[in-house]
Amino acid sequence: MANMTNSLFLHGRIRTTLAKAKELRRFAEGMITLGKKGDMPARRRAMAFMRDKTVVTRLFDEISSKYKDRNGGYTRILHADVRPGDSSQMALIELTPAGEEKQEKKGKTMKPASQKKAAGSAKQSERAA
Repeated sequence: MANMTNSLFLHGRIRTTLAKAKELRRFAEGMITLGKKGDMPARRRAMAFMRDKTVVTRLFDEISSKYKDRNGGYTRILHADVRPGDSSQMALIELTPAGEEKQEKKGKTMKPASQKKAAGSAKQSERAA
């Protein structure tokens, strides 16, 4: 997992199996959280896990500064096709762009209960007339 975390931080996106991508998400988001702390003990913990000084430096200087206003959700997993050799489900795991926020779900929006009651009573008064 340390090598995959290094590759993710170097390239921004890697292709792996879905199970490995889900497990990698835990480690990568933890390392970014350490990077956001920015102190020496956090840097030592990251260095003990990843063992690559250039990647740790990039994590603390560049990557963590992009996500300083975010509380989580630094990575995303995109499902890909099936690997031909053994039919394993493949996925892309990537770092989310810094300015991107979660989009609201499309479809019906939920109304508060007070608005539902008011709308319902208006429909009943129309029927009565």
